[in-house]
Parts: sequence; C-alpha cells; structure tokens
Amino acid sequence: MDTVLPRIPRLRDDNVLVGFDTCDDAGVYRLSPECALVQTVDFFTPIVDDPFTFGRIAAANALSDVYAMGGRPLTALSILCYPAKGDLDDLEQILKGGAQTMVEAGCVVMGGHSVSDDEMKFGYAVTGLVHPERIWTNAGARPGDVLVLTKPLGTGVIGTALKRGAADPAHVEAAIQSMSRLNRFDGEAHGCTDVTGFGLMGHAREMALASGVTLEIDTARLEFLPGALEYAAQGAIPAGLKNNREFASCAVELRRQLPPEVETLLYDPQTSGGLLLSADPDKAQGRVIGRVLARGEKPVIVI
Repeated sequence: MDTVLPRIPRLRDDNVLVGFDTCDDAGVYRLSPECALVQTVDFFTPIVDDPFTFGRIAAANALSDVYAMGGRPLTALSILCYPAKGDLDDLEQILKGGAQTMVEAGCVVMGGHSVSDDEMKFGYAVTGLVHPERIWTNAGARPGDVLVLTKPLGTGVIGTALKRGAADPAHVEAAIQSMSRLNRFDGEAHGCTDVTGFGLMGHAREMALASGVTLEIDTARLEFLPGALEYAAQGAIPAGLKNNREFASCAVELRRQLPPEVETLLYDPQTSGGLLLSADPDKAQGRVIGRVLARGEKPVIVI
C-alpha cells in the first residue's frame, strides 16, 4: 500500500486536516472553525466462535479509530460479507452484538451494505466529530511526554492458541473483555494511535516517524493479558506477528536482552487493542509505559 497510494489521484482540499500521508487512524475533514468530521472504516473475519461476541468486538474495533483521533463517534454504516446459505440466527447475533456496542458508544447505525461471500467479514464505517484544534494525530508526540497504553497486549497469540484448541477458557474470556471494551478516553493527549494489526512496535514506529521523535518503551511497565506470555513461549505465533517483526524490527533498538516471549509480544497483532497516547507527564492518565525523546538513531528504543 505504501508503494501504491502515492500514485493514486486525489483532490487537494485545505479542509483535509488529516489524510493518509502520516498513516493516521482516521481522516479528518474541517466543516467549520469549530467542527470537523472524523471518518474511518474497519472490518475483518471472525476471531471468536460466538457470533454475538464477534459483533461486539468488530464494533469496538471500528469505533477505536475515532477515539484515537480524540473524536466522538456519531454515526456508523455496517459492512457485511456473509455466505448466501449461512445461518440467519448467527447473522442476527452478529448484528445484535455490533448494535449493542454502538448503543454503548452513543453511535447511531444508519444502515449498511452486504454482499454474498463464502468468507464471513463484518465491521463498520464510522463517522465522528472533533474540534479542529483538538485533534490527536500520531504526529503529535513531543519530547518530554510520557507514553500511556490503555489495554494489555496479547490478543493475537491468545487467538492463535484458541484456534489450536490450547487456550484456557479464562484466558480467552479475559481477551474478549479487553477487545470488547471501548477506547473512550477522557484525558488529555498531544498525540495518539490505537495499537492494532501492526502490534505495539509497528504503531510506535509510525508515531515516532510521524512526530520526528524517538519513543522509549519500558517492558517492565507493559501489561500482558493472562496467558499471553505462556502461549507465546509455546509457539502460538500468528502469521501477522512474523510479518510485523520483519517490518518493524529494523526500527527498534533493544537496550537489553529480553525474555523471548516478551520480545515476541512486542510485535503481536492486536484486535481492538488499546490507545497509545503521548501526553504531558502532569496530565497523563492510565498506565505509563515509556517516554518520548528527541529523535535518536532509531525511532523506537526498548529497555
């Protein structure tokens, strides 16, 4: 995509406050000096067996990109790919699960679009509102800020362990609760991104490069989902994790030798992961996992 997107024609408009140039989580378009639209879309294949839970997670994941920009979700359109002969009861539960999460977020589902597809996929296009002067982008991190991460890591390896039939039900339930939780954040921030498919290191790299800084992450302060370290040590490694490591490891400086399972989880692709926020130390809310430094040799330092 990085190779293709620069070659795609686009209309230049001064009201586009955030486009895809810095790999942000959503686009932002100014409507007036006081109001801007936040727009995003996200959908994926099932990651849990229960259809209602799948719907809830898909909705929370799509909403997250609006929260990551400092916005408030307003409306949503559902996106559905479903087998022509699929179980209609399961379909109803998927839609109900998504609708429940949208109600919790105060976001109105206006409609949607569906196509027949043998591989099920579900998600939403979400529109929100934000003040043009209060946008959180991944280019906003400042030296002297601290880094806050709002959810524990490990959904990728737990999902892989579940597919192998090796996951403890209690660990799966903890992961489901985390993925279903909305990323609403009432604190203040200079910059933000949500940690999803590229893992913590991939998204930290994007924030560091966009902001022109180095992010220092302290692994002793990271929180992992119950069972995640155990499954990583057992080799429950999703394909996306391997791709993330190949993509982002060149941007990461390890200052000490880490346990292999800890280093592995730095690249674990997250579904509906937490917000990674850069904030003033005096105003930071949540689990502090590191700090922002002036740009050094590498975009990300792990200690």
